[in-house]
Amino acid sequence: MSAKKVLVVMGSPRKNGNSVILAKSVAKGATAAGGEVESFYLHQMNIKPCDACDACQGENSQGCIINDDMQILYPKLRQADALVIASPVYWFTVAAQTKLFLDRIYALEGSSGNVLQGKRIGIVLTYGDSDPFNSGAVNALRTFQDAFNYIGAPIVGMVYGSALKAGDIKQNRDLMAKARELGRQLVAGE
Repeated sequence: MSAKKVLVVMGSPRKNGNSVILAKSVAKGATAAGGEVESFYLHQMNIKPCDACDACQGENSQGCIINDDMQILYPKLRQADALVIASPVYWFTVAAQTKLFLDRIYALEGSSGNVLQGKRIGIVLTYGDSDPFNSGAVNALRTFQDAFNYIGAPIVGMVYGSALKAGDIKQNRDLMAKARELGRQLVAGE
């Protein structure tokens, strides 16, 4: 049996940001459980906004026609058994890099459902306020819940916590352990 493939996309503009640190912990847990992990920094990719042309929705569609770096991610999304999306919360929801990625998942929708249907999803969020309501984290969490419920992709777990300065999240040992456990669960199929 081949290793489960886990795709990790990180929407932080900071390579050492708190959501990235948690995402790397999820990846370590997945790798330790025998998963094959591949990670991408969305901020370093050229991902354009959806232009609402609906070419991806046609009967004989070959997918999104926008020629950008989502064309690198689409085959990886198709092949993955699990997807981890990590983002900081900026201005009461996910970072713009993450939102661009989420909007472009629309191109994976077809007459037989979304390509992500049935794939296991892990969510990682960090925010500056100590309260997930004041920070807007609940808005981001709800976005993920609604979107993945709609396409039939079960969210295995959500790891989220407060940290203001880059690297502060490392001090939250319980949250770091929870992130590693999420990675294990994504691979173990629990």
